Amino acid sequence: MEIPFEPVVFGLQINVHLILEYLAFFVGYRYYVFLKKNEKDTITSSNRLHIILGAAIGAFLGSRIIGILEHPQTILQHSIVHVMNVKTIMGGLFGGLLGVEAAKKIIGEKESSGDLFTLPIILGLFIGRIGCFLVGIKEFTYGKATSFFTGMDLGDGISRHPLALYELIYLVFLFSVLKKFLNKTLENGAVFKWFMISYFGFRFCIEFLKPNEFFVLGLSTIQILCITCWLYYYKFIFKAVKYAR
Repeated sequence: MEIPFEPVVFGLQINVHLILEYLAFFVGYRYYVFLKKNEKDTITSSNRLHIILGAAIGAFLGSRIIGILEHPQTILQHSIVHVMNVKTIMGGLFGGLLGVEAAKKIIGEKESSGDLFTLPIILGLFIGRIGCFLVGIKEFTYGKATSFFTGMDLGDGISRHPLALYELIYLVFLFSVLKKFLNKTLENGAVFKWFMISYFGFRFCIEFLKPNEFFVLGLSTIQILCITCWLYYYKFIFKAVKYAR
């Protein structure tokens, strides 16, 4: 199989990445519904719907804003329609988090709501990253040129770090660990917080392997967002460090 993988069926070229992106949303949501049926949810159905709506709006805005900041040159080089299609999952995750908190503030919900979403989000990320891997350099998830043994030709004849493949491996590990955490007695919302802290930590490190062109203070836009996420959860991180000691 060659990368980018662009199969032709009945004379039509199939957009594998787009199909897997929609599949990620569908499978992730169905998995969430399955978990919700088998877990006692302390949040009412009405409030849960408001929270999901807040997450969707926040994720949409966050993914676009961070996507544009990651590639600011797109504003000058492309039409507004193309600019609005520039997005990143990192902005979606953090924007979704802010959207959830805003929705909870409006409806007066005090309970943590993230744990039920954690594993479905990871599953959706995994499916989506398969699509990113298959399209190679057509999606900005490829790495710098490398002579390391993991290097792959992602469509431009250059041996590069397959960052999407690295992330797929990490997501399997993260899913396994956090699934065990769900079966333990932890404070409500702790599993989702660990997901955000650990996933954003992974992305902060892997950004050094990307051929980023736009840097602020020596860091990419995604890395600055990762630091922002850690600062958002600083109380939880300090508490975890204190407990570990």
